[in-house]
Amino acid sequence: MDVKRLLLLIPLAVLAYLIVVQWNQDYGQATQAPEAPGIANQSSPASGQSEADSDLSVPANTSADVDMGNQMPGNQPASSGRDLIAVVTDVLDLRIDPQGGDIVYAALPQHKYAENSDQPFVLLSDNGTRSYVARSGLQLEGHEGRIAFTPEKTSYQLAEGEDQLQVDLSATVNGVDVIKRFTFDRDSYAVNVAYLLNNPSETPVTARFVGQLVRDNTSDPSSGPKMGMSSFLGAAYSTPEDRYLKVDFEEIRNGEFNNRDVEGGWVAMIQHYFTSAWAPPQDQQNLYYGATDSRNRNVAAFAGPTQTLGAQSEAMLESTLYIGPKIQDRLETMAPHLELTVDFGWLWFIANPLFWLLDKIHDIIGNWGWSIVILTLLVKTALWPLSAKAYKSMARMRKLGPEMQRLKEQYGDDRQKMSQEMMKFYQKEKINPLGGCLPILVQMPVFIALYWMLLESVELRHAPFMLWITDLSVKDPYFVLPILMGASMYVQQLLNPTPPDPTQAKIMKMLPVVFTFFFLWFPAGLVIYWVVNNITSIAQQYFITRKVEADPEIGKGMKTK
Repeated sequence: MDVKRLLLLIPLAVLAYLIVVQWNQDYGQATQAPEAPGIANQSSPASGQSEADSDLSVPANTSADVDMGNQMPGNQPASSGRDLIAVVTDVLDLRIDPQGGDIVYAALPQHKYAENSDQPFVLLSDNGTRSYVARSGLQLEGHEGRIAFTPEKTSYQLAEGEDQLQVDLSATVNGVDVIKRFTFDRDSYAVNVAYLLNNPSETPVTARFVGQLVRDNTSDPSSGPKMGMSSFLGAAYSTPEDRYLKVDFEEIRNGEFNNRDVEGGWVAMIQHYFTSAWAPPQDQQNLYYGATDSRNRNVAAFAGPTQTLGAQSEAMLESTLYIGPKIQDRLETMAPHLELTVDFGWLWFIANPLFWLLDKIHDIIGNWGWSIVILTLLVKTALWPLSAKAYKSMARMRKLGPEMQRLKEQYGDDRQKMSQEMMKFYQKEKINPLGGCLPILVQMPVFIALYWMLLESVELRHAPFMLWITDLSVKDPYFVLPILMGASMYVQQLLNPTPPDPTQAKIMKMLPVVFTFFFLWFPAGLVIYWVVNNITSIAQQYFITRKVEADPEIGKGMKTK
């Protein structure tokens, strides 16, 4: 296969890969009904086991100063009928289990379960449908069970005019007074979780903070069949040496998430659009690890350093928990490199500046659809010189088509001689035979980067454009945009020269139909980019073609018979 034919097939191969990924996500996986919103059954975890009854152990690590013979916390039975503590802020609706102080339910009021739904999206829950919780515990010397906390009250709400809400759970463990304090700030998905310890005795004790994110293998409810695209579901962590490492559930179960004892860092569970993450203090040594618990759930966790609480002294152990959407500017202020959980793929170096520019445009005009239109025009302007060079080459080929046809007829029986004469002809007339492929090839990296950018950007989830396009993150429900895209590609072909090779000509004729089919499942925001890009390309190519055809110097020495 010659180079030109191969280049013609590259865009088809790339798009075929993307559509296979989509089709597999839609129809290749077992169907899992997404979790219905609401908080029913939150006090009765799946399998009849209380969340607090599950083990929460720290793995053996030679550099960790901790008694590995003790589990933290242990398996103390607890009442399955206990009341959960309700905490409501402007952006979070949580339930905390007083036995251990785990967050067993988290809804996000500002992010709806589905378009046109009044129900909030539920990120954390523990019921018969799905188990995904944020657990935290205190490994306290001489105590092996979960701590049974007593709250001041069972319902808290951030009041109007208040910027911070504090929830204290108290207990006394082996003579040590323990307060587990949750601090919530207005318009923030970050929760500060702290243990305030007071040792009134004459005997020193040791303590250690452990935070875990625990999830079963159920599918991602934020990436339902309507999206049709694959986003990573699993754990991730960061160390000073490795800014962002993903660990899938199979690797956790196979014990491949090895213990990492490092300074700073974070650990997260990530899914489409949303994440939960523990970010301990960055100036302390933290142990990161993966495991499975007694309910066979996947665990991504950290354990802070063991600290000694002296006689008649006080201490505080703390960490920050993020529960919410993957918004880059919020994540990067919480911990270094946490914004990388917004995973733009291997073309991140293109996608990141594109998103930054898109976000700045949106700050001005306030509509993500029109922001994509303007972004497209800016990208097209940046690529204008390269596109112009390619279109000039195609216009020359179009004008000199009769001479190329004459050469083909003259040397049709001698393909080697015809190729030699055609190359001489191209050099003489300054024609790039691959010029017709360049516009598509140049756009493909930008196209793929935009694909992942629009896939990962929670800002576009349920974001309307205009008329029937009410969600830029999903396909056009009436397929109008893909049809317009196919029609624009067909118009572009009318401006292109007919390839001399019949096989290449057939491939070019198929492209509008094939691309239209592929784009049926692509998010509307991406198709808007492609339609606007095609329209501007048609205008550019039309004026360049007219200019070339009107130039009497081009083809002046063309032979005629």
